[in-house]
Amino acid sequence: MRRYEHGGDIYGSDGILLDFSVNTNPLGMPESVKRAIIEHLPGYAHYPDPSCRALKSALAAQQGLEASMVLCGNGAAELILALCAALKPRRTVTLAPTFSEYERAAALFGGEVCEHRLLEADGFALTERILAELTPEVDMLFLCNPNNPTGQLADPVLLRAIAEICRNNKTLLVLDECFIDFTFRESMLWRLKEYPNLLILQAFTKIYAMAGLRLGTLYCADERLLARIADFSPTWNVSGVAQAAGIAALQEKDWLEKTRRIVENERNFMTKALGGLGATVYQSEANFLLVKNEMPLHAPLKAHGVLVRSCANFTGLDERYIRIGLKMRDKNMALLRVISEVLNG
Repeated sequence: MRRYEHGGDIYGSDGILLDFSVNTNPLGMPESVKRAIIEHLPGYAHYPDPSCRALKSALAAQQGLEASMVLCGNGAAELILALCAALKPRRTVTLAPTFSEYERAAALFGGEVCEHRLLEADGFALTERILAELTPEVDMLFLCNPNNPTGQLADPVLLRAIAEICRNNKTLLVLDECFIDFTFRESMLWRLKEYPNLLILQAFTKIYAMAGLRLGTLYCADERLLARIADFSPTWNVSGVAQAAGIAALQEKDWLEKTRRIVENERNFMTKALGGLGATVYQSEANFLLVKNEMPLHAPLKAHGVLVRSCANFTGLDERYIRIGLKMRDKNMALLRVISEVLNG
């Protein structure tokens, strides 16, 4: 059994009162989604639509795409695995630190994985240094934008340069935008037809707080490539309840704007407050913060019933780094009180 390497493992820890190890929407799940889950209860007696037709049509209409450019999966993690199973990249480049599922999936099918180290001196930002690594021998490049666990967005000009090189080299560029909706940055979805080698991952997991329902999407202009990837996913991989919840979530009109305002306010508040406690907080555009403290905080916070994401298993980081998922002000204040108590002995 492989070791679990992510946040949110409240099942393996007793006495957890507050979970900051996950980075889902601080607003929680929309009420309309909760109602839709209940209203569709009779339909759960049937097999779900294996092609997710209604959901794909709703996604395509929202994004201004054709439904044939959309593939739905049991969370973004399943789509990453299916992608690597279908294509079996011989040489893959990932960032470091970043989400570990890219490396795991690529290596699982025998490929070589090369990590491009992000430097603390650069605030863990992606810089032009990566361009030298994008040789024609690279089959696949995974970019998380904004990156996890740093919350950093790639510079748009640099991102275009990367996309151009990947297109010229016939390298598949997999852009993970699962946190893009928390930012004020535009998605690259509208560039899909310009870059047929571009695949974009998004998810309902984070922005609609649907982590337990598992619903992710993969977009690509190459319909044959999407069909090939779909062949490596189980039939009925997206449950009826997830499809109903996804369709309802897409009907939320002001959800993204409301979320962005709250996240921006809480991110600014927590950055200043944590800095006042002596911690180093790295610039983030997302709904989470990468924090460094000379005294490791994960274990003492857990002893106080507060779970944060230890970053010790991220390449380039150690036990001094934690990731904090932002919540509403009252819970963020509670976290600050516990951290202050821990630091003051």
